[in-house]
Amino acid sequence: MLKRLKELNPDIKFHDIHSKEFSKYGRVLDIDTHETVAVCEKISRPENGIAYMMLCPELELLPNSNNLKEYAFGELNAQIGLCHGYNSYLNGLEYHKSSEINIAATPLVLLLGLEYEMVGNEYSASNVKAFYLEKGDAIEVYSTSLHFCPCQTDDNGFSCVVILPEGTNDVLDKSYCDKLLFRKNKWLICHEDNHALIEKGVYPGIHGKNFKIEY
Repeated sequence: MLKRLKELNPDIKFHDIHSKEFSKYGRVLDIDTHETVAVCEKISRPENGIAYMMLCPELELLPNSNNLKEYAFGELNAQIGLCHGYNSYLNGLEYHKSSEINIAATPLVLLLGLEYEMVGNEYSASNVKAFYLEKGDAIEVYSTSLHFCPCQTDDNGFSCVVILPEGTNDVLDKSYCDKLLFRKNKWLICHEDNHALIEKGVYPGIHGKNFKIEY
């Protein structure tokens, strides 16, 4: 699959998460994900678009949920959520003041950048790199890594478990002068051509090509 993705997307640098290149963005986790993936396979995806649940009850109830939280954040309160649906575009990039744990319940592609590559609130899409995850792969995405919605690798869409500190991505309690702070523990910029996100108040800080992952 990775070879095919590289051939179909020559305008973006494609890597495997087991490559040395990924070490700047995160690390691969050696954990058993079979039970988690099996539950995700039973959860219906939206008919179109993307759905994100900060806290997914089916995943929270799993016997290994507490172990996953402790492994991820060392006894800090955490939430196990789910992002799934249909997406092929870069569209935006976000970062948190914490790492994020992702478990690929389907094969998927993550488009990643680095916070230090930003110039003020601006970011060149030419810096983005693509990383392929096999079904069942688990990774830690570092807090310094820019990331957003996964991209699918077939017509069936994607499904990705998202583990974060409790409250992350919830609605802010008040307004801030920081134009990138969009939700709790979520700093977000979008592509300048993504009018849907701009209308929601997201700062259009990504310039260049809004990459589409072909499969």
